[in-house]
Amino acid sequence: MTQKRVGVIGWPIEHSLSPAMHNAAFEALGMQDEWYYDKSAIPPEILKKSLREFMMHGYVGLNVTVPFKQEVVALFRSDPIVQAVGAANTLVFPRNEATNTDVFGFIDDLQAHGIPLQGQTVILLGAGGAARAALYGLTQVGARVLVINRTVERAQAMMDAMRLPTAQVVTAHEALKSGATLLVNSTSVGMHPHIDQSPWDSSLPLPPHVTVYDMIYRPAVTALMRQAEAQQLRAINGLGMLVRQGVASFEIWTGRKAPLEVMFDAVEAQLYNRKG
Repeated sequence: MTQKRVGVIGWPIEHSLSPAMHNAAFEALGMQDEWYYDKSAIPPEILKKSLREFMMHGYVGLNVTVPFKQEVVALFRSDPIVQAVGAANTLVFPRNEATNTDVFGFIDDLQAHGIPLQGQTVILLGAGGAARAALYGLTQVGARVLVINRTVERAQAMMDAMRLPTAQVVTAHEALKSGATLLVNSTSVGMHPHIDQSPWDSSLPLPPHVTVYDMIYRPAVTALMRQAEAQQLRAINGLGMLVRQGVASFEIWTGRKAPLEVMFDAVEAQLYNRKG
């Protein structure tokens, strides 16, 4: 039996939880002899050559993480989501198609936590690939999005590229008066090992009544989440987004329903040194 291979590429990649998550899913479904998921650190200067190697060696597909989510868009046929977002995190071979399951993972996790979105105002921190996925997903479900980014020009460039009428770039002071019910961090500020950093100015209170959703999951409680909890606000990390985007990729590649709870257990075991 020829083994079907999938994996994740990035630079760096050593801390990725995706292999544990996907291989646990394969084992749970009795697919471990036929399918295997690995990870590869790819220096940016050899990305194109490396992608050809993966295809030549029979890979069914790949997940793509930092810093390649936007670069791969020009190299593959993009589905409508990627065309709108301008970033991809999932490649499908041999049809050489790029899609973005971050959108599904993010929105599905918000909905799983019972967070209302339609007609709500959402503050989004960041203007990178993850921000683009969040911005697209939020506007598709009827939210108004206010974007804050350290570099205003980059945020405006994202807006100009995506052309979403229900989104605009604002300052933190403007966001405080917006009546927002959700604040999303899509930046890497606060990620391990810089766990004491926050993307929200500590001299400012967080907007009242918001739920804070930090896409970071390592550490499990970020500095931004601690700021929220200090104001008695609800705070959620990005572990669910990680798992749910993985579920979407798994189902695209295999055509099988992914075992969600198994995948959650696998990443939690890796993150928190839990057994089982």
